[in-house]
Amino acid sequence: MTASSTFGLSSEARNLQWLLSNLVDEVPGLLSVAVVSSDGLLLLSSDPGQNVGPAAPSVRQDGPKGSSAVLATIVSGLASLTEGAAKLMDGGGVKQTMIAMESGSLFVMSISDGSLLGVHGSPDCDMSVVAYHMALFVGRAGHVLTPELRSELRKSLESAL
Repeated sequence: MTASSTFGLSSEARNLQWLLSNLVDEVPGLLSVAVVSSDGLLLLSSDPGQNVGPAAPSVRQDGPKGSSAVLATIVSGLASLTEGAAKLMDGGGVKQTMIAMESGSLFVMSISDGSLLGVHGSPDCDMSVVAYHMALFVGRAGHVLTPELRSELRKSLESAL
């Protein structure tokens, strides 16, 4: 979100920004974080170019191409794939997906109404710490992320582009 788009945001949107900022600041090894809507649209990110202003997360910029938009696309596709697999296996809803790679980790967690939290972590991040803090974020953000707030966040990002 840009500085001009943070002005006039609802307290819920500012609180969600603060929660994301907290997640990024408290967990070592996070490269990129994205909150994605059920239809795959980026709602909020840790990219400095997306969130500017006093509540903007301080982020390390060494993620792949430095883009939470790329992370949002990957998170959306991965969530779709895992939901399909869960249906085929009669496993119920997918709560969390974790992928450990040679050069990093990818985490996807359901928030509410199909919204997702995606995190790209460095190779040395502690996966259990990341998962724990993601669960805290989801617990705090789940009741706040209403259809009205998702719409506000989308409009805010669109005006920033």
